[in-house]
Amino acid sequence: MTMEPVPSPLAHRVPDLGSLELLLAVARLGSLGRAARELGITQPAASGRLRGMERLLGVALVERSPRGSRLTDAGVLVTDWARRIVEAAEAFDAGAQALRGRRDSRLRVAASMTIAEYLLPGWLIALRTERPGTAVSLLAGNSTAVAERLLAAEADLGFVEGLDVPAGLDGAVIGHDRLVVVTAPGHPWARRRAPLTAGELAATPLILRERGSGTRQVLDAALAAHGGLSEPLLELASTTAAKAAAVSGAGPSVLSELAIGEELAARRLVEIPVTDLPLQRTLRAVWPRGHRPTGPARDLLGLTR
Repeated sequence: MTMEPVPSPLAHRVPDLGSLELLLAVARLGSLGRAARELGITQPAASGRLRGMERLLGVALVERSPRGSRLTDAGVLVTDWARRIVEAAEAFDAGAQALRGRRDSRLRVAASMTIAEYLLPGWLIALRTERPGTAVSLLAGNSTAVAERLLAAEADLGFVEGLDVPAGLDGAVIGHDRLVVVTAPGHPWARRRAPLTAGELAATPLILRERGSGTRQVLDAALAAHGGLSEPLLELASTTAAKAAAVSGAGPSVLSELAIGEELAARRLVEIPVTDLPLQRTLRAVWPRGHRPTGPARDLLGLTR
């Protein structure tokens, strides 16, 4: 039984778009030199491209003389086919531009509360300068909620604070933050001379962020070796709410350093030193695994650096 020969790929049998555009320009202008200038290439490069196309097709396409360049009979036929291919490519390009325009007209961002409240506004103002036509929507929640939004294709780019990149996502470090133990000035801890121990902190009911937040993840991990956190005094869904409760004197809290600079400077809150307790955390941009940000999401990611 004889085997049918396997044809070579179409790309190896059909001239590339640049060569077809050159042939159309020669047909329209009657000169290889003028065609080369219109396309922004040198005449030797144009001659080489034309010879390559003739070798590929196995026919002469252009007759060259001191008076100019004239299509052969085969060249006229190939030029007609080339025109249809180039027109189809132009339609393809217009459609791709429309898709990019639709993609670039909106950006859906999901961010954990601290980043959403204290960092993202500045980045979005800078993005507006670069992309004034892009409409941005912001979904704020804890780090777990951000990951869920991205995995459900409800956001294009996310920002989280925590220990690791959430499962199913890729990420890039954009900064670091420190968690700080704070109280109102009237709290007994504010009058201590000795630093607080990790065990004392673990044993004290605190004003805390909810489970799933980056703040809570870092604090849980840091105190795991000291018996874990006590039952919360209050469990609140935003940094702003936890900060307000601490300022009111409701009890001690552990908050992002990013969020409390003004309160510390005005002594509405007091930082309480703690011995031997690492409370550093990493801030990350995240996106679905294998789908590197493009368009406005890529630009916003660049602004965070």
